[in-house]
Amino acid sequence: MAGLAASFGSGAMTNSFGEFAKAKLMLCIGTNMTEAHPVASYYVKQAVKNGMTLIVADPRKQRLVKYAELFAQLKVGTDVAFLNGLMNVLITEDLYDKEFVEKNCSDFDKLKETVLKYTPEYAAKICGVEPEIIRKIARKMASVKPGAVCYTLGITEHTCGKNNVMSVANLQMLLGNLGVECGGVNPLRGQNNVQGACDMGALPNVFPGYQKVVDPAAREKFEKAWGVTGLPDKNGLMIPDMMAGLASKKVRAFWIFGENLANSEPDIRHVEHELESAEFIVVNDIFPNETTKFADVIFPAAAWCEDEGTFTSSERRVNRVRKIKDAPGEAKPNWWVFQQVAKAFGQEWPSNSGPEIWDNEVSKLAPALGGIKYVRIEKDGLQWPCPTAEHPGTTFLHKEGKFTHGKGIFKAVEWTPPAEVEDAEYPFVLSTGRRLSQYHTRTQTGRAGMDAIYKRETADMSPADAERLGIKNGEIVLVKSRRGEVRVPARVTEEVPKGMVWMTFHFREGNANWLTNTAYDPETRTAEYKACAVNVVKL
Repeated sequence: MAGLAASFGSGAMTNSFGEFAKAKLMLCIGTNMTEAHPVASYYVKQAVKNGMTLIVADPRKQRLVKYAELFAQLKVGTDVAFLNGLMNVLITEDLYDKEFVEKNCSDFDKLKETVLKYTPEYAAKICGVEPEIIRKIARKMASVKPGAVCYTLGITEHTCGKNNVMSVANLQMLLGNLGVECGGVNPLRGQNNVQGACDMGALPNVFPGYQKVVDPAAREKFEKAWGVTGLPDKNGLMIPDMMAGLASKKVRAFWIFGENLANSEPDIRHVEHELESAEFIVVNDIFPNETTKFADVIFPAAAWCEDEGTFTSSERRVNRVRKIKDAPGEAKPNWWVFQQVAKAFGQEWPSNSGPEIWDNEVSKLAPALGGIKYVRIEKDGLQWPCPTAEHPGTTFLHKEGKFTHGKGIFKAVEWTPPAEVEDAEYPFVLSTGRRLSQYHTRTQTGRAGMDAIYKRETADMSPADAERLGIKNGEIVLVKSRRGEVRVPARVTEEVPKGMVWMTFHFREGNANWLTNTAYDPETRTAEYKACAVNVVKL
């Protein structure tokens, strides 16, 4: 990934949650933070009370909008056009940080050439935000320094997700908002410990600590540490390719570890076909779910509070997790399960606990984590990079504009529409997200009494569309796409603009993923959960 995004390709926040309270300005784009990240949103709301200027850009008038000074209600899948429009104003009105750009960045002329086409009027035709609102937001961001940007899956879950991230990075470099406290590019990760999983090498292109598998020195290092030879010199498969490989028999066996793919992947019928096509499936999980039904072997796993370990949060903070109870029945920690299977293959892995794995392996093999030892994370954890035992951890990255790969590279990007747009047969755009009272596919919240608060899926739609179709709030409607259909109650709400339907994937019945498209970003391979064409039919 070129440009600045390469320097935080892990998806981690460049800055810290603790800075929110002191922040002067924040742009929240593509983030339903109050429901998907309620703790983070608390700090944002407190910052607003302390005088911070909040700007929200989102297709919905979600709850965070109530705290915003400026709101850009953009159309689904038009983030690049909107962000290019902001940068057009910054450049044409001479509001950008020239000193930062000249000193710390390259390829400004290429960026300028592209964004000059995106006048506020031209951008408005694509994104639906009034030209004057685009100008106001750009001028406000230029006048209040530093400013932070937060985003979530509303930016990344598109066929142009990588370009969306690049555009956010371009904007913050143009404003000189990187390498400073209370600034930065701050993606909030989708699930607990996603950051930690990526840090540990749960990506097909890196070893632990983001050391590239295509790097011969990195391969040699891990071959020696692991006592093996011939580690692959090419990047592995990403999720869509793994799933497709099951159907084509290119992938014959699949080990699924703490993920309910049968509910969380797009186009559930297609996913079920792929899982049924596998010759052998192993699943580690704490409860039965839709995916365990496809398993040949199920390893009952200990839950987070039933073993010693670590979680790493979005701000790169490695936190200690303490065991508070024994795992029930035959459930065992996941590391133990993997260790025993390795033993059956003739491998003897010496570490026998989470703390031992971290201190003896992770911190020794990943330079950015080298100074993080269990004894040092007793209280509030440490933020990587933390290379030595004396290092205090890093609260914000790229200090003084010094990027990981030298200068920050502007990457000019053009707007591209979603893979599937509304038409006469499917006149609505469906976008998906999460609700406060349920979590992911309800493997846990479905067993914790949360159904008393929110017990079934709804199709959120605008009052204008409901009136036109003669649909009343709570009435059962049929929502259908080219891939499937669901029957759910309509939720008529001012949050949703005309022409849009909004749903989640929390419940099996009424799951938005019966409808969603399997199209994905060509480089990140992230599915386009945030945009597909549907119709809503009154029954």
